[in-house]
Amino acid sequence: MTIKIYVPLDSASVALGADDVASAIATVAAKRGEDIQIVRNGSFGMYWLEPMVEVETPRGRLAYGPVTPEDVEGMFDAGFLNGGQHKHYLGHTQEIPFLKAQTRLTFQRCGIIDPVSLDDYRANEGLIGLENALKLSSEEIVKAVTDSGLRGRGGAGFPTGIKWNTVRQAPGDQKYIVCNADEGDSGTFADRMIMEGEPFVLIEGMIIAGLATGATKGYVYTRSEYPDAIRIMTEAIEVARANKLLGADVLGSGKAFDMEVRMGAGAYVCGEETSLLNSMEGKRGVVRAKPPLPAIEGFLARPTVVNNVISLCSVPVILEKGAEYYRDFGMGRSRGTIPIQIAGNVKHGGLYETAFGLTLGEIVDQIGGGTASGRPVKAVQVGGPLGAYFPRKLFDTPFDYEAFAKVDGLIGHAGIVVFDDTVDLMKQARFAMEFCAIESCGKCTPCRIGSTRGTEVVDKIARGEDPEMQKELLADLCETMKFGSLCALGGFTPYPVMSALTHFPDDFKPYALDIAAE
Repeated sequence: MTIKIYVPLDSASVALGADDVASAIATVAAKRGEDIQIVRNGSFGMYWLEPMVEVETPRGRLAYGPVTPEDVEGMFDAGFLNGGQHKHYLGHTQEIPFLKAQTRLTFQRCGIIDPVSLDDYRANEGLIGLENALKLSSEEIVKAVTDSGLRGRGGAGFPTGIKWNTVRQAPGDQKYIVCNADEGDSGTFADRMIMEGEPFVLIEGMIIAGLATGATKGYVYTRSEYPDAIRIMTEAIEVARANKLLGADVLGSGKAFDMEVRMGAGAYVCGEETSLLNSMEGKRGVVRAKPPLPAIEGFLARPTVVNNVISLCSVPVILEKGAEYYRDFGMGRSRGTIPIQIAGNVKHGGLYETAFGLTLGEIVDQIGGGTASGRPVKAVQVGGPLGAYFPRKLFDTPFDYEAFAKVDGLIGHAGIVVFDDTVDLMKQARFAMEFCAIESCGKCTPCRIGSTRGTEVVDKIARGEDPEMQKELLADLCETMKFGSLCALGGFTPYPVMSALTHFPDDFKPYALDIAAE
């Protein structure tokens, strides 16, 4: 009997050596005459255990990790094909505490299936949401998404149903669904992980969005730095098209929807929806003034839904199990689940999908396990390079859009980067300004000039040039950028700067080091 062995193919696992491990398993199995099939699956997101190898046994899928090529011979000696004991033995995959405690709705099949096998996807309850949507009117689909409480998971938190309904009602002979997969925030990898590990859920979500709004064409806009995601998404789209999931007659319904992948050049500002649309049209990636909103005049001046990957991937489960089922998870106006990405100086870095409501302290200390260095946690940045720095005194803040806003923070794309007590928050504030200056599209003055001046002001504080006056100037610059910038790049840069200045004032002291020379 052929024994299935699962080795992840996502780029994070490959970076940790998964390809070499898969090759070693194939070599040793051939040498020993073992009948095996290696399945390259997505990752479960437990990156401190990667490369994690699973073997399918009569007792279920059993895991071993982290595995190196040098471990493989010994694993065969220990009888791992039958679930034998070994120093890297982890037991049943789904019983690993980090995974078992999650509420996986969006990522429910990621890590379980062959990413480009539509049969695997169907066998694990895929396409039920789409099949249900095909029985509904566009208005009923929009109502289900609205009633679920789903909000944009790209960071803005705008109600998805309202955006869809705007496009549905907008006049136009051609409408579009654009998936914003330009994942550029530090410490975030959920979009990449699901595109590499479960691409059909994104395809399904985009088709449902098309049915809801009258759009017949979709685009996944992602960055050139994601070659594996581009390759796997493209292959999955071809498989979907060959199986009549995409095309002129979706699953025999008589309704049309097709899609393709578009690759950007990696400009951070193209994560902003109007810059993204300009890039897709072959123009320079600069921010458009609003109004008109993309929902009215978007791609090629047609009504366009622009949603983040996770927003669209959350839709199939809503149509499968109902709006009430999804809405029952979460707190306040933050409903459903959120895939939290834990990174930085942390013991258990990875993806953790859970309902809104856990405190920041629970995420960092209990789920993340504290710092990898063993030193005390000094600060946690939430929401990417433009997110606020949280000190331990704010660790009781629940993971909720409104709760974070009350303490001048942002959930953003739900990336969390942990820092121990060796971090210098003045350097981090300078980095935020410098980052904005480099990535600014240059269209608006507050962002283009404010970020450059902000970098210079932090340098003056470091050199001791009237530091108190420079701090006041820095705060004034942040105020101007926050309320005067055309988009979130300039508008959100003040969050890391002001949070560092407010919560870690002792770091803003003059010292001889020339920061700019580092």
